[in-house]
Amino acid sequence: MAVITGKAQGKIILFGEHAVVYGQPAIAMPVAKVKATSHVFPDFESSSSKIRIQALDIGTDTFLSELEPEHPLAAAVNLTLAELQLEHIPAFQVQISSNIPISAGMGSGAAISAAIIRGVSAFLGRPLPDSTVSALTYEVEKIHHGNPSGIDNNVITYGKPVYYQKEQALQFLQIEKETHWVIADTGEKTPTYETVSDLGKRHADDPRYYDEVFLKIGRIAQKARQALIEADTNTLGRLLNENQVLLSELDLSCASLDRLIQTALDAGAEGAKLSGGGRGGNMIALASPSKMDAVEKALYNAGAVNVISTKLAREPQT
Repeated sequence: MAVITGKAQGKIILFGEHAVVYGQPAIAMPVAKVKATSHVFPDFESSSSKIRIQALDIGTDTFLSELEPEHPLAAAVNLTLAELQLEHIPAFQVQISSNIPISAGMGSGAAISAAIIRGVSAFLGRPLPDSTVSALTYEVEKIHHGNPSGIDNNVITYGKPVYYQKEQALQFLQIEKETHWVIADTGEKTPTYETVSDLGKRHADDPRYYDEVFLKIGRIAQKARQALIEADTNTLGRLLNENQVLLSELDLSCASLDRLIQTALDAGAEGAKLSGGGRGGNMIALASPSKMDAVEKALYNAGAVNVISTKLAREPQT
């Protein structure tokens, strides 16, 4: 039996992180330059139904039965098996690799889960549709984040830019003209569940104040939707900066993020903000093609540990 591969891209949130958890809209896009991959193949040396999981990037090499059920890798496999409801499970191995930065706002957890679900279901002869992959990935996201918004599993599974709002129909953005983006990693890691949990506690103490800030962020995402479709970079840049001010008010920025954001602006970016959980991780900047190299170089010089250039382009017509 051949080796079966499952893949999923990373993602970056452009507008609306954190507020999306509280019912406001958010916009995210896939990032093809980073991805998670699973390789699934028979294990002829193990007894029937034995499943070995290898994720050497994080030092994991063990059998599924030896992992706690709430371990994210185990949960992704177990949810897939429960969904398939097969009478017989052959022994197999799952090897997982990823170049998506961990705890940096690029969806590493969701991408790894989606890659596992795709690889395992295809290996067992029942490849799951994207809607099911997204739903199962969301269940694993609850382990990672406690109270996930639902945006990561959708943009990562479908690999398309999305306008997402809880309990609303998922909208894929039909991009008319491309925009160019630079993503820079501070090198500081704060797990998303920590910032989500902390903000949740503060929201519980003062819901009126925080709901008002979330509403302002949601309005920014609403305005950004059409500007992104049309590549109205002047409006997008202004909205990015406004979103960052509000995220800073929520105590989600930090010195390293502030430094990289200001560096990008000084180098000619039209707007910049943190992306994801905050207090470290990544920032994102919008720049014209002529400014991309200057922004990238400036960010490295300012201490970014990694810089990724990407673009949001019109989907090819089929």
